[in-house]
Amino acid sequence: MEFEIRKVRTVAQGRKKLVREREEYFRLMDQGLTSYEACRIVGINYRTGKRWRNGRTPSGRTKGAPPAQRPGAPSSGPSRYLRESERIYIADRLREKATIRAIASELDRSPSTISREVRRNCTADPRGRRHYRPHAAQARADARRPRPKPGKIGQDPQLRDFIQQHLDLRWSPEQICQALRARFPDRPEMHVVHETVYQALYVQGRGELRRELAKALRTGRARRKPRRQAQQRQPRFRDPMVMISERPAEAEDRAVPGHWEGDLIIGKDGASAIGTLVERSTRYVLLVHLPNGRGTELVRDALAETVQTLPAHLKRSLTWDQGAEMGRHREFTTATEIPVYFCDPASPWQRGSNENTNGLLRQYFPKGTDLSVHTREQLAAVAAELNSRPRKTLGWETPAERLHKLLAA
Repeated sequence: MEFEIRKVRTVAQGRKKLVREREEYFRLMDQGLTSYEACRIVGINYRTGKRWRNGRTPSGRTKGAPPAQRPGAPSSGPSRYLRESERIYIADRLREKATIRAIASELDRSPSTISREVRRNCTADPRGRRHYRPHAAQARADARRPRPKPGKIGQDPQLRDFIQQHLDLRWSPEQICQALRARFPDRPEMHVVHETVYQALYVQGRGELRRELAKALRTGRARRKPRRQAQQRQPRFRDPMVMISERPAEAEDRAVPGHWEGDLIIGKDGASAIGTLVERSTRYVLLVHLPNGRGTELVRDALAETVQTLPAHLKRSLTWDQGAEMGRHREFTTATEIPVYFCDPASPWQRGSNENTNGLLRQYFPKGTDLSVHTREQLAAVAAELNSRPRKTLGWETPAERLHKLLAA
């Protein structure tokens, strides 16, 4: 259809403003007409054609813009690859001493995209000065894009033989990579990361290392086991967890006593610990003595011994995080008849009273100290001191007074 200049110019064109005019402008330019003549025929201002052809330099509050894309040119969205026109625009702005963030804003790209592009595709002259040349950068990007690519191990026989020899000796990929850096410190082509070794063993179609070498790995697997999807992950504990979403509603509003929150405070180098139990309604604190460590059996037995002193109506539930120390939670429930509910991952606010109490306890048991030196009597004295401290959330009553009222009632 022959192009006609729009007679009505006051109607909004929407998102695709002047699309047909821009196509006709570039078609006339390709036929050899001057920009002035093409603008006159299409019916646009000369400055508009110039902006389509050269882009716009930012000035004041006016944002810059790259040259308009010619009709029929391959397009790639802003979330994928840089186009050649964008690389030309980057080179022009770099010559004008524009910052990376300014260029990224003008191209509607991430600053890291522009920074990575300049770093990857700069060329150096004989004096060592680096220059960004857009057409050379486009050629380099095109050369890197084809897939599949040969792996680093498959291209270097010496590297491949070194890795295969040490896999035969049952070295782990990480040990092999560290040995390569120590053996060949001045040869970066001999340096790989352990993921490269795993991919050479596991990724189908690569075959850079002998398939039977996978049996030399400590897992003995000939195929990588995916763990990205939640349903494919191994359960955290042998016995399934009961999540906090299934905890009775009476525990949430703190109206009924007997629901506890628990955790460990850890000592120096993770070698010692003290268990903490906080009653949600009264904020009453019990400290659990763990002189021999925080293994699952030790925590189970110490918790069971501590809660046995409580009356039955104060043993309704226990809420814990997903720490490995509660691996024997079902055995604890069987021994004490107290159900254990687990918080969601990375959700400490679901045990807010316990987290607050742990902060108070750090005045008595500072971080980086050995907690195994404290006796059972010392822990009882600290718990008694906290329980006799008035709390604003209890109307300035102490946890011991609030608990005494409940027991008396």
